[in-house]
Amino acid sequence: QVQLVESGGGLVTAGGSLRLSCAVSGSRFSIDAMGWYRQAPGKQRESVATRTNGGVTTYADSVKGRFTISRDNAKNTVYLQMNSLKPEDTGVYYCNARTPVIGASGPYRRDYWGQGTQVTVSS
Repeated sequence: QVQLVESGGGLVTAGGSLRLSCAVSGSRFSIDAMGWYRQAPGKQRESVATRTNGGVTTYADSVKGRFTISRDNAKNTVYLQMNSLKPEDTGVYYCNARTPVIGASGPYRRDYWGQGTQVTVSS
């Protein structure tokens, strides 16, 4: 079992910066990847950034060069540094943890989610 708690969201002016934090507790050693997702009103949830245990990262095209995902192992925390924020970045940001599971039919992955934190970027 994994528990995720996001923090750091808020209201910021376009061009500003914000850092989101995701505190991880529970069965941390079962996690093979972490990620940040966001959902804007009327839009589908989308992947923003992911990071595997091996350090491989991926970013949505819309945030490349502006956002950075990182981790602090000592604090059991994953961060999303967001720079040069745009109004279209507005949405609820969710922390995600992926864990491997071996089922009767073979291996699969289970996702854990935080409650979300609101990010609002004004023009």
